[in-house]
Amino acid sequence: MTLVMAGCGGGERSEAASPAVSRELEAGERLLANLRQLTFDGQNAEAYFSSDGTRLIFQRTGEAESCDQQYTVNVDGSGLRRVSNGLGRTTCGYYYENDDRILYSSTFHAGEACPPPPDYSQGYVWPLSDFDIYTSLPDGSDLRRLTTEEGYDAEATLSRDGKRIVFTSVRDGDLDIYTMNVDGSNLRRLTTTLGYDGGPFFSPDGSMIVYRTWHPSTPEERADYRRLLGQNTVRPSEMEIWVMNADGSEQRQVTHLGGANFAPFFHPDGERIIFASNHRDPHLRNFDLYLINVDGSGLTQVTTSGEFDSFPMFSPDGTKLVFASNRYGSVEGETNIFIADWVESDAK
Repeated sequence: MTLVMAGCGGGERSEAASPAVSRELEAGERLLANLRQLTFDGQNAEAYFSSDGTRLIFQRTGEAESCDQQYTVNVDGSGLRRVSNGLGRTTCGYYYENDDRILYSSTFHAGEACPPPPDYSQGYVWPLSDFDIYTSLPDGSDLRRLTTEEGYDAEATLSRDGKRIVFTSVRDGDLDIYTMNVDGSNLRRLTTTLGYDGGPFFSPDGSMIVYRTWHPSTPEERADYRRLLGQNTVRPSEMEIWVMNADGSEQRQVTHLGGANFAPFFHPDGERIIFASNHRDPHLRNFDLYLINVDGSGLTQVTTSGEFDSFPMFSPDGTKLVFASNRYGSVEGETNIFIADWVESDAK
């Protein structure tokens, strides 16, 4: 299943990053300290740590490209470098194999141009472009294609031991979660309920998977979901956080908040989940970060900015939190990467 894509290595482009800039936290952000801004223009999101905690990989649309490409940067803001090939659209980068390889999804096999935007006349929808999952060396060379199914294969992340990939796919006619070995073998479907199951991450010990989901519950909702899926789109306005065992068993709902709850990631203790939500007013783009116990108790607000805050990830040692935010943007809607110290007492 692994196909080597000759001549597709990225990494030839490098940008001199601005030094990280210290920023003021908002009132109430008591779990964070020493906030620093790492990017300063364009659209930057989904930044994830290397296993040694010294680097980040993230998706960026800057002056050099018309849609998201994969970049890496040191956690001090230096060494910004594009590592994808600049073609198509990419998403969801991740380090693995002791940081010797990276993983991300791209549409470039289906066309070198950016995929067309969805039809927003039917409301806010996410496009489900023809992504496949690729792996390469951290500089973008030695690019290999892991999936070849037609349609959406994306949102891929890895277990901490680097042995299993978890991802979202439409290969069986619905948006479901799958796992496979890092070479693409031993594919296993974990979810089967009609609806969107996505954004999966393993727990630190690899025993559980956290994910976001929306399952239509009425005939009208099911018909609308199937109609949009047939147009390669999904409506993300209502989602809740769920967890399951790594083999797909014991699927259970964690949040019951309403609105859009997404971008979940396990706290290093494996007992709590950090995620983004707009449940206080689902009609606004004001997403904040929240922490919750796996059993659904102990909801705690982490960020209080009036702007969009999302895509949180803890550093491997649990001392840092990286996230994307519209705060301090030079233009309205600009999304940048921020990193902060995580400071909490032993009391949960």
